Amino acid sequence: MYESIFTPGLMLGQVMLVTGAGSGIGRCAAHELAALGAQVVLVGRNSEKLQAVQAEIEADGGRAAWHACDIRDEAAVTQMVAAVVGAHGRIHGLVNNAGGQYLAPLESISAKGWEAVVATNLTGGFLVARECFKQSMAAHGGAIVNIVADMWGSMPGMGHSGAARAGMVSFTETAALEWAHQGVRVNAVAPGYIASSGMDHYPPQAASLLKTMAATVPLGRFGNEAEVAAAVVFLLSPAASFISGSTLRVDGARPQARLGWPLPMPTDAARQGDAIRPYGGFHRAAVPRLFADAPECLGLPAAKS
Repeated sequence: MYESIFTPGLMLGQVMLVTGAGSGIGRCAAHELAALGAQVVLVGRNSEKLQAVQAEIEADGGRAAWHACDIRDEAAVTQMVAAVVGAHGRIHGLVNNAGGQYLAPLESISAKGWEAVVATNLTGGFLVARECFKQSMAAHGGAIVNIVADMWGSMPGMGHSGAARAGMVSFTETAALEWAHQGVRVNAVAPGYIASSGMDHYPPQAASLLKTMAATVPLGRFGNEAEVAAAVVFLLSPAASFISGSTLRVDGARPQARLGWPLPMPTDAARQGDAIRPYGGFHRAAVPRLFADAPECLGLPAAKS
């Protein structure tokens, strides 16, 4: 079972909608919310992936439903949220996680490519949040967590995604202000370098680059999906009842790394301490294949020779 740090039953009786729930951070967050008692609604474009996650959650004793939806399609989003409210009565929380991008320098990004990434990472998130607000939260209150990204030092090679994510942070702050009087909190979580199942779809040439990136993180490793999910659950929980309009970074202090400032990696003793040792609550997590021979990049014991 999922080893959540949160009290059992924390989300009992609540309906939590998670977009991009077929894999990665969305799948993990859905599992943790279900383990805490929530009725989870899985949303994504790939029905087979959603059905697989539903089966996992139900096998673990949780409750899950799914709706296939392209969040870039306004009419489809409106209909999906209406179906969820019709089936479950209301939506207590939204994890706005769906997103996607591809590696490309700015000069090679076409208008179509730019618009596709912005539509997925910004416009789609806005549409889902707007409809959850209009169709449920305006009357009953609720909490929204938007998943963004570490874009504070810019996102070279993914400028379209960086622009969209920065836009989502601004949207988060605006929505937090406009919707507060109706009892809705809106926050964001910004993952840094996270070892996710999606990395198994990266091209082989990306492996060597990714393995070097751990050395640019002050905590000396990639994070994992459970560490992001825990931040999401916290912001959805009553413990965050006076937090709105904030972006919680889950990035090991990576944006603070500075050229010319020494960046020693954590000592072995530090890596074994509770403060920075990886939190691995997700019982169904799998190490991305590209790190199979470099577990130290994830803060795990080095492979024996």
